[in-house]
Amino acid sequence: MGFPEFYPRYLAEHSNRSCRRLHFAGTTFGLAAALHAFATLDFRWLLGGVAAGDWVMWKGMLTGRIRF
Repeated sequence: MGFPEFYPRYLAEHSNRSCRRLHFAGTTFGLAAALHAFATLDFRWLLGGVAAGDWVMWKGMLTGRIRF
């Protein structure tokens, strides 16, 4: 699965505003991807999908495309 297929699923799993805000703050400090991987015990996406998903979601919140 490539990132274009992964990201919509990622956004759906992070549809809760509180969850997105936590990821926004965590990404700023570079911890969100690691914490997510440990919390879900899903390390496949640690360096790829989750980290990239956090940054793309972060950008979407900064630009107003995703509600913060």
